[in-house]
Amino acid sequence: MAAVVAVASPAAAAQSGTTVQATPQTAAIGQSVGLTATVTCAEDPSGGLGMTFFDGGDILATVPVGADGGAAYTASFASAGGHTITAAYNGNDNCSASNGSTTVEVSVLPTLPCLLLCGSGGVVDYNVGDVHNGPTTNKLVFRHSHR
Repeated sequence: MAAVVAVASPAAAAQSGTTVQATPQTAAIGQSVGLTATVTCAEDPSGGLGMTFFDGGDILATVPVGADGGAAYTASFASAGGHTITAAYNGNDNCSASNGSTTVEVSVLPTLPCLLLCGSGGVVDYNVGDVHNGPTTNKLVFRHSHR
């Protein structure tokens, strides 16, 4: 007795595309940056293995993808310079894998006291208004040295 078993081959997954956006696009070391990725696909992109965010070759996180194709992650960076952020959609039974990238510029901000004191040679002048006697000039002198 012979039996014929028909096996249906799975339909090919629909083509997908992924875009990623960073907000803000420029940040200071340690500042939070929102990463938002969007998958476009004719089918439902949710489920599967989600969206993986990378900073260069380093994995930041893998997060779920919603039925609307959206995935989000908040990151901060410990080093200055350009950080290439890639959002890699891992695909599912309905949609093929895809990825997109953007760059976040991270800088070191000087501390406020140095901006005020270093830029003014160590002396800050300011005026204080006196309603009855008119303005008077006061001078603050800071001793600031770089070692």
